[in-house]
Amino acid sequence: MRVREGGSTRTEQPSSSAARARLDQPRTSRPGLLTLPTYDPESFAKLSEKIARFLGTGRFIVWMSFVILLWVAWNVFLPPAVRFDEYPFIFLTLALSLQASYAAPLILLAQNRQDNRDRVNMEQDRARSDRNIADTEYLTREVAALRQGLGEVATRDFVRSELQSLLKELDERRDASDLV
Repeated sequence: MRVREGGSTRTEQPSSSAARARLDQPRTSRPGLLTLPTYDPESFAKLSEKIARFLGTGRFIVWMSFVILLWVAWNVFLPPAVRFDEYPFIFLTLALSLQASYAAPLILLAQNRQDNRDRVNMEQDRARSDRNIADTEYLTREVAALRQGLGEVATRDFVRSELQSLLKELDERRDASDLV
């Protein structure tokens, strides 16, 4: 509740402890009502990934096919007294629908978790790529600076040609001094 005093505004909290401080945030618990058990989202996500990985294997398809064939054979070839699901196989359809209704959300959870891992990996790859680009640009500048520096450094051929020209000059002076 806001109260204006003079030129300033101050906020007062309600005296009731049951009232929320903000209406856009839910209460964490309600006293007197049944509280639901809590679970670890990370453990549940890992379990859903394991199940989704198993559902995506050939082993699952083979086992599922074996169970369905056994079910159909049991309910077609055995005596009517021991059959539990007659020809339209309504109970089999219900079991497969139940399995699919649980498999789809578990697969989606596993995909979301994989998307999060992929996003983190892409961010790390992008950062690594940026560092590599910066390192490459730095090395390019260093190589350019070395080339410029080498342009000012005397090479072996240059020194050899200078020494040969000095030797020629010394020989010419010696010859000139011998003539005099």
